[in-house]
Amino acid sequence: MTTILAQAQTDLRLDASVLDYLLVAFYFVLVLGIGYAARRSVSSSLDFLLSGRSMPAWVTGLAFISANLGALELIGMVANGAQYGIPTVHYYWIGAIPAMVFLALVMMPFYYGSKARSVPEFLYKRFNRTTQRVQGVIFALSSVLIAGVNLFSLGLLLEALLGWSLGLAIPVAALVVLCYITLGGLSAAIYTEVLQFFVILALLIPMTVAGLNRVGGWSGLTQAVANGPGGPEELSSWPGTTLTEIENPVWSVVGIVFGLGFVLSFGYWTTNFAEVQRALSAKSMSAAKRTPLIGAYPKALIPLVIIVPGMIAAVLVPQLQALKAGGQTDVTYNNALSLLMKEVLPNGILGVAIAGLLAAFMAGMAANISSFNTVFTYDIWQDWVKPGRSDRYYLQVGRWITVIGCVLAIGTAFIASGSGNIMDYLQSLFSFFNAPLFAIFILGLFWRRMTGPSAWIGLLAGTAAAVVVNILTTTGVLALSSQAGSFVGASAAFIVGVLVATGVSMVTSPKPASELTGLVWSLTSKEERVHSAEGDDAGWYRSPALLAVGVLVLTAVLYIIFW
Repeated sequence: MTTILAQAQTDLRLDASVLDYLLVAFYFVLVLGIGYAARRSVSSSLDFLLSGRSMPAWVTGLAFISANLGALELIGMVANGAQYGIPTVHYYWIGAIPAMVFLALVMMPFYYGSKARSVPEFLYKRFNRTTQRVQGVIFALSSVLIAGVNLFSLGLLLEALLGWSLGLAIPVAALVVLCYITLGGLSAAIYTEVLQFFVILALLIPMTVAGLNRVGGWSGLTQAVANGPGGPEELSSWPGTTLTEIENPVWSVVGIVFGLGFVLSFGYWTTNFAEVQRALSAKSMSAAKRTPLIGAYPKALIPLVIIVPGMIAAVLVPQLQALKAGGQTDVTYNNALSLLMKEVLPNGILGVAIAGLLAAFMAGMAANISSFNTVFTYDIWQDWVKPGRSDRYYLQVGRWITVIGCVLAIGTAFIASGSGNIMDYLQSLFSFFNAPLFAIFILGLFWRRMTGPSAWIGLLAGTAAAVVVNILTTTGVLALSSQAGSFVGASAAFIVGVLVATGVSMVTSPKPASELTGLVWSLTSKEERVHSAEGDDAGWYRSPALLAVGVLVLTAVLYIIFW
């Protein structure tokens, strides 16, 4: 509760007018209307949990990135921009784009082609039931923890900006998300996420423009940052020592490239079902491949309206200046977004700004809850606890577990309250849950000899390794910051997972090759991985390969500019 108490001591209250509140109320009504409209298309569990696999690529692509552009992104990355500066772009340009391209071109043919309804179900097809169940339980736990972070973040800002108590803000936001997902399932979540993407931009772009105007443009900002406590290092992306807090520049680059760019990034984007679920709802293999690629373009440009505002906040806001200088202050970097809103946004657009915040928080929470209900319904309840029931029964289970997931998220919202930087907390969770799964997934995809027992044993061993590193970091045994500790923990999880899985595979029996067609790279023909290029999938501009090359070139150009 330390962050909450500190926030209460800070004068962040915005003078919202009746018009501002009416705009917020209109936004709530709009998203509930989407949920009600989507309800008419829900007649089966597949409709509710995977939108009947009928969504066009542009919808799933925007929903894909909106699901990631939640509270964690806004508060966490603005905080990182204020604390670390330009090196924060690594979370996007090396920590997202390559993995999104890999997911589209390499992994989606296996996900979508296998007809798996979830990542754990794919693991069942590749390995065995035990691996499916272990990962199902792990994913369910991670989903409610991360959904809780979104709720806590929303409550923190609404408490500061509007004076709403956490006891009011958190349940209200959870109730709205619960209503539209319970009504319309994944379709409601996806269409709402498309709306939320544009509403979020309606907050970020004016805030960035107004902030730059206050500091004298880009040249004024860079001069102020260079002369500030962070120094010129905060204006160059490499070697990123301010981000990793690893003094040796070579090891700092290794930490970013391997720990963040490979293990954490690929682990998150290629195995996190909250993201993959959007692609699985697409109406064709081509649309499924294009989903992460369409999302990758805005992902590459988002740093300009998230990280830059964080840097502006560190220059404009006296409390953050004092924090960066090591002085006594009653704020944390998590407060950077709300402090900047207070500093630069006129009251006339507060309603839009607050709606943008609500959109971000609900998008992030909805992504986690909608993926949680799918994994719980299919991988835990249908395949383990109560198999053999009617589809209508599982549809009702999906709706009820949505309610339970939202209640659990309200409880886990307070677990995040002890973190001074929410992004550090989130990276720790990713090192626990995503990095070991990626190790097992990538080994099983390219090594046909890998066995079922080795998968779940390696998964648990990798998770344990990340937890041990986190404990050693937080207790001071390892002299690492929480940021660097997450990179090391993710690397340890990956390496231990691969080594343990390899060792166990050598003393256990693999599945016969006939059962692995379409699940292992070497046993899947090129024809089985190729998508249709006819009808709605025709046209050179719909080529996944072309879209992939384009976003990689864009990222390289951005890196050159901010080298």
